[in-house]
Formats: sequence, C-alpha cells, structure tokens
Amino acid sequence: MCLGVIVPIPSMKVVITGGGGFLGSQLAKRLLERGSLVGPSGEPEAVDSIVLFDASFGPLAEELAAAAGSTAPGTGQQGQTIDLTLLGGDMGDRDAVDAAIDRDDVAVFHLASMVSGECEERFDDALRANLDGGRHLLETLRRRSGRPRLVFASSVATYGGDDMPDRVGDATKRTPQTTYGMTKAILELMINDYSRKGFLDGRSARLPTVIVRPGKPNAAASSWASGMFREPLGGQPCRLPVHRDQCHPVIGYRDVVESFVALHDADPARLGDDRAYVLPSHRIAVAEGIAAMEQVAAEFGILPGLVLDEPDPAIQAIVDTWPTATDGSRALALGLPAPRPVAEILRDYLRDFVLED
Repeated sequence: MCLGVIVPIPSMKVVITGGGGFLGSQLAKRLLERGSLVGPSGEPEAVDSIVLFDASFGPLAEELAAAAGSTAPGTGQQGQTIDLTLLGGDMGDRDAVDAAIDRDDVAVFHLASMVSGECEERFDDALRANLDGGRHLLETLRRRSGRPRLVFASSVATYGGDDMPDRVGDATKRTPQTTYGMTKAILELMINDYSRKGFLDGRSARLPTVIVRPGKPNAAASSWASGMFREPLGGQPCRLPVHRDQCHPVIGYRDVVESFVALHDADPARLGDDRAYVLPSHRIAVAEGIAAMEQVAAEFGILPGLVLDEPDPAIQAIVDTWPTATDGSRALALGLPAPRPVAEILRDYLRDFVLED
C-alpha cells in the first residue's frame, strides 16, 4: 500500500503601500480575483493575505475590507480564502513600515507617495514621505529572508531638462525638474542597487499619467488629465489649467494594474541590470482627449459638462517639464500589456464608476 504525501501549497502575503488610494485599491481588487502571484521559487503561489497600508482609505478600500470582514473574504481562482486588512500608518515611520512587513513570504507593491504638486510646495515633507519612507521599506525587506519581490510605482516625471526628447524610453537620461520626479529617480536607483546586491528582487514601473481617476481632483499637477474626462462625463464643468494643444502621455488604470502584476511575475533573469521600465502610453493633445470624451458621452447618452479654460501658470510650468510620449517597447517585450484605446478607457470608467448601479 502506497500512502500519498500531501505537499502544502506555498502561500504569500501581499502588502500594498498607498493601498488606500485609487490604484492601490484597484490592484487589491484584482489580486483578490486572481488569487496568486509568482513567488521567489519562480512558481505561482497562493495569496493568503493582503494588507493595504496607508494614512487614509478611500471608498473602494473600505468596501473591500467590509466585505472581507462581514461576509466572506476574497476567493481567488484557486478557491482559497484571502484575508484583506486595512493598516493605518505613515511611510515616514520606520516602526510602522516594519510592522506591515512581518513575514518572509511577502510581496510588496510600493505605491505610497506624496504627489507632484504637494512635493513642490512641501519639500521637507516630500523627502520624509518619499525618500525616507522608501528607504524604510527597502531596509525592512533587506532584513527579511528569501529575497522578496518589490514593485515600485515610479513616474515619467523622472525625465526632464533641456535635452529631454519628446518621446522618452528606458535609455533616456533622467534629469527630473521636480522634487517629485527627483524622489522617484532616486528610489529607482536604490532598487536597482538593492537588487544587484541580492537584498531583494525589485522592479520599477515608470507610470505615464493614469486616467480616469474617480472622485475629486487631487494635488497632482496632472490632475487635470483625469478631470477633463471625469467632470464632463459627470455633467460638471472642468476647469482646465493647461492649454488645449498640450500633449501628454496617458494610460488606463486597468492597464496599469495588469502591468504591476506582469512586472511582479516577470522572470528576474530577463530584467537585466536596469529594473525600471517605462510603460507604453497614448500621446494625446487635450483637444483630442475632449473629442474622445464627447464621442463616448454621446454613445452613453450623456450631456457632458463644459471644459473651461482657466490657465494656471504654476501647473503649466510643471507640466512643461514632462515628456509628451513614452517608448514602452522594452516593457512590451517583457510581456506587459499594450495600452487600450482612449475611448475604451473612458468606457471602462463609466461602467466601473458611473453606471455601476
């Protein structure tokens, strides 16, 4: 008689810093659906716990936590139970970051950051939140065993300067012209070095502007890029701080979430010595974006609000330092998704956030 041996399926904890925000919550929702990520072994491992670490939590994060607490936790494709926890904390507090990373079998998506406009106005706070917080996280992961995987949400704001081309790629020199971009560039370099030394297995995604973010405008200098779709599609006026021929690289939130997951799961042997990947995007002028919004509004029978030109020299000055297009060919070759058409991104937004009831 031969007795079978039950081999336990490896599992992992996922920590999403900035998990209370829009992208963090969308990522958590996707991971609850998916149920697994590739682990250090190179094989899929079941996710048994998701922790959203943030100073505050938006409606979707609260809804996910309430569902996990009052009905049933999320169940991934493998049918396992996944606990989801909201953990309040400050990235500048080393002890709080340590408390969030309390297991060796952990994967981290580092999305927490002060945004661009805030960083320009509050330099010391930007250093504490973005640089000190990032280093706290890297040092915490360094102390864990098993070389945990880390995905960092960087930005195309790492580019800039007089010699910056209109279209930037992974070989473009990074000379950021904002405090926000500077902090992102430094963390990219630190992640490369910590990975080179074997302290962790890090990857960075340089994000173009993500659309369409629901809710109210935030302090990001790129907030208008969602506002010119969100407010009119909600029947509200949009106050546009940049000129209408302003070109900008944009990507849909669903594509960003899938890019985070794909970048996490990528074989480390394929990443090379530069683990930062700029994501592919659409280069659109404001006027083109408004035309796409009006087209989709007509499809859904929506009378859109007006887009009002209200130039803001401070916002325009920041936006003028950013690239207008990205070359994401290296990310595409790694298996990250190509961006879907802008009109389809707007349809996603309406279905997910406006017409969901």
